This record gives sequence, structure tokens and C-alpha cells, in this order.
Amino acid sequence: MMFCPHCKSLMVSTGGQLKCRKCGFIREMEGDDERLKKTRLRSEKVLTIVDSDEHIPTLPTTNVKCPGCGHNTAEWWLRQLRSADESEVRFFRCTKCRHTWREYD
Repeated sequence: MMFCPHCKSLMVSTGGQLKCRKCGFIREMEGDDERLKKTRLRSEKVLTIVDSDEHIPTLPTTNVKCPGCGHNTAEWWLRQLRSADESEVRFFRCTKCRHTWREYD
């Protein structure tokens, strides 16, 4: 980690430079600073978005009756469809026939 020489705040790498978020001090990255950039790239996480046709075997399941075939087990997930101040929508997908539906409040 690199700290600003002026205000001692943490500096972040952007566009080949180190920049202080607090006071705006900018310094060009040197050879030793390149390893900070590589370390940061390795620690980024992967986000998986559930598509309506994609089968992901790690989704949680619940006991709910499928309106398509009457089977009693379905996978479920939540998705924010509207603005952040409104509740999420719960979707279900039958583990037998793969019919997908949503829960209405």
C-alpha cells in the first residue's frame, strides 16, 4: 500500500498513476509500484448474474408447487427490478420441468 506524502491518506492506482483521494496529490507509478497494480487485479471477485435460461445447480431450493407441472420443489432467487426503495422480486424455477415464475405480493 502507498500513502500520500502530504496528508498520509491511502493512494489508489488509476491510469498508471497513484492518486490521493483526499488531497488529490498525483505521483507517477514507479517500477516497484507495478506489483501493487497486479496484486489488486488478482483480488477482484467474479459476479454471476442468473439468466432466465441458465441452469446453476447451486441455487437454493424450496418446497413450492409448480403451476406448470405440479412438482413440489423449485429453485429460487431474488432480483431488484425497480428502484432501490422497493422490495426485491422472488423468482422460482421448477427443478423438474424448468418452468419459471415470480412471486406476487
